Amino acid sequence: MKHAYIFPGQGSQFPGMGKSLYETNEKAAQYFEQANDILGFRISDIMFDGSADDLKKTNVTQPAIFLHSIILFKMTEGLKPDMVAGHSLGEFTALVANNTLTFEDALRLVAMRANAMQKACELNPSTMAAVLNLDDAIVEEICASIQDEIVVAANYNCPGQLVISGSMKGIEIACEKMKAAGAKRALVLPVGGAFHSPLMEPAKQELQTAIEQTLFSNPTCPIYQNVNAQAVTDSVAIKQNLIAQLTAPVKWTQSVLQMQLDGATDFTEVGPGNVLQGLVKKIFKEAVTHNIQ
Repeated sequence: MKHAYIFPGQGSQFPGMGKSLYETNEKAAQYFEQANDILGFRISDIMFDGSADDLKKTNVTQPAIFLHSIILFKMTEGLKPDMVAGHSLGEFTALVANNTLTFEDALRLVAMRANAMQKACELNPSTMAAVLNLDDAIVEEICASIQDEIVVAANYNCPGQLVISGSMKGIEIACEKMKAAGAKRALVLPVGGAFHSPLMEPAKQELQTAIEQTLFSNPTCPIYQNVNAQAVTDSVAIKQNLIAQLTAPVKWTQSVLQMQLDGATDFTEVGPGNVLQGLVKKIFKEAVTHNIQ
C-alpha cells in the first residue's frame, strides 16, 4: 500500500485561489510574499483579487498554480509521499514535494518556463485540441498522416481522452479526420499555443540553460515523470527529463498505470481543482483518491 501525491497543471486556476491560505496561515503568507519578491510583481494580488482573464495569462497562470499547490503541500502536516507525479507544470511542484528542488529555484524555473512558452506561442500561432473516445493508436496514426503541418499527441490524459497539439491548420485538419474516424468529439481548446509539441523548441532551449544551472538534489521519493512514465530517483536523469518535457508528450495514463504496478493504492491531488483525481479513477478504477485544496 503506497501513497502517491499528484500535482495539477495549467487549467485548474480560479479567481481567489490561495486567498484563505494567506489569510489564515502566517507561514503561508510568508511564502506568498517571498514569491512576490522573486517574481518582481505581486502575483498574490492577482490570485486573490484578479479576474479569470487575468489568471489566464501564461506568465501568471503557471506560477499561480505552482504556488497554490506547493504552499498547500507545505502547510499540511504529516504528508509523507511514497511517490510523486505532476501533470506538465505540476512536475515542478512534485520536484519540490520530494526535495529535488528548493521552493525558490522551482519558482524561478516556473516563471522562466511560462515566459519562454509565451514567447514561443507568439512566434508561431498554434493550438491544442481534445480528442474524446478514440483509441490512442488511431489518434497517433492520424497525426502522423498529416503532411506539411505539425500535429502530435501531446497529453495522454486517460483512456479515451487524448490532447493533440500543433499548428492552427494542422489541428483543424486533424480534428476533421478524428471525427471522421469516429471520435465522439474533437474540440479545439482555449490555450495560448501548442504545448508539448516541436513548436515549443525555442522555449525548451531557453529553459534548458536555466535547468542545467540549477541545483537538483537526489529526491526523498521517486518521481514518475511525464516524459518516460517511470520512477526516477537520479537527479541527473530528472534534470534531462525535465528539459525534454516541453516538446514531449505528457504520458499521464502511462504514469498512473506504472504507479499502480509499483504498489500505489492511494492518490492525493494537492492544489486547485480535482481534474487529476478524475483521470486517475478512469485509468485505475480501484484507486482511492483524495484531495487537498
